[in-house]
Amino acid sequence: MLTTGSIGTTRPLRSALLFLSVLIGVSGSAQQAGPKEIIQRSVEVNQSDWDAAPGYDYFQREREHGQTRTSEVLMLAGSRYYRLVAIEDKLLSAEDEAKEQHRLEMAVAQRQKESPSEREQRIAQYQKQIDRDHLLMGEITKALDFTLAGKEMLGRREVYVLKGTPRADYRPPNSQAKALTGMRGTLWIDAATFHWVKAEAEVVRPVWMYGFVARIQPGTHFELEQEPIATGLWMPSHFLMEANAKVLMIFPRYERDDIAYFSYHKPGSSPAETNSVK
Repeated sequence: MLTTGSIGTTRPLRSALLFLSVLIGVSGSAQQAGPKEIIQRSVEVNQSDWDAAPGYDYFQREREHGQTRTSEVLMLAGSRYYRLVAIEDKLLSAEDEAKEQHRLEMAVAQRQKESPSEREQRIAQYQKQIDRDHLLMGEITKALDFTLAGKEMLGRREVYVLKGTPRADYRPPNSQAKALTGMRGTLWIDAATFHWVKAEAEVVRPVWMYGFVARIQPGTHFELEQEPIATGLWMPSHFLMEANAKVLMIFPRYERDDIAYFSYHKPGSSPAETNSVK
């Protein structure tokens, strides 16, 4: 469930960003559209999008445990703050809205009163999560072999379709990257801009994580969709994760995150789109 007021990204958004980061890699020119060259161009534009992300606030709608919660995600003094605005697509009552506004004002006051070391520690914790995701950006070309399946129309966009399968000789540098050893994936990359339109990944064989504490099971599935929010700038619009795992090989665990991201806007400005919050 979404945690209002978290100083970092929520787990679903971290998952989305992690998924975005672990499907990127290599170098080259895309004039002759080979898979490595296409991915390299996508690396460049996705990195630019990633760098621009802290300059935007947005809304996210998350479905979890049978309840839909919508929050405005704000960049507040160097890290994210989550302000609840709707439940089951219904705006909060005046009373609950006042409570959320009070929590926001308290958070602003608290961060304004932080000592330099407290502020540095809070931002460092947030940045650590971002850096962890970025660390995986170079791992995809080591972990997966991509082939170009061709071009197709996805909605109104012509896209390259690239298929990735695990490499047997890949050695992951950390536990997060280890998940790549059992995944296969598909990328739909806009043929004109090289932004990602859609990405999917699926675990096809069991993967041990964190030693022998947990095992990700086949059937674990990720989907990411992106849309343009400004000229030359794309951001996630939807993320879905269905994860099956066993903890200590005894306790089964199933998680499902389904999050929509919308109404990206500059801090302090009015969202260009609010009709999704009823």
